[in-house]
Amino acid sequence: MSKKSKTAKESIAMLTEIVLPNDTNSLGNLMGGRLLHWMDIASAISAQRHCGRVVVTASVNNVSFNQPIRLGEILTLQAKVSRAFTSSMEIFIDVWVENTSTGEKKKCNEAIYTFVAVDQQGRPIDVPELIPETDEEKKRFEGALRRRQLSLILAGKMKPHDATELKALFI
Repeated sequence: MSKKSKTAKESIAMLTEIVLPNDTNSLGNLMGGRLLHWMDIASAISAQRHCGRVVVTASVNNVSFNQPIRLGEILTLQAKVSRAFTSSMEIFIDVWVENTSTGEKKKCNEAIYTFVAVDQQGRPIDVPELIPETDEEKKRFEGALRRRQLSLILAGKMKPHDATELKALFI
């Protein structure tokens, strides 16, 4: 597969769900695990659209549960690749909640997942580069390398002194 470049908008995945009783806890709020499940699906679709190959979840790097999501509310998850590395892709997911009575929509949660493209034997394969276009895409693209280095350090796969992007923040 050639390593041609793609834009973030080519990888957008939208997922819309309504919060039903089976999705909630005893307080009538969406369970975090259900939201993580939906985020994983949306981000996998985004990663697969970017590389055109089978992808596997490598890590959930950050999840922010900023506010409870109530029974009956409608969620829209927007996932798109924020940066592509050799075989991995960082996916940023924004979660929007819609009040069905008022129609008001507001961002309520976000997450960052990492996926790896694999071949038929499950071995990592190269993915296309990502070309950020909007200011938000450029900001997320630039931060992705720092987030990746931090994840690698925490996983014991990189020595702190080799994390040039992270060191640059403090020098």
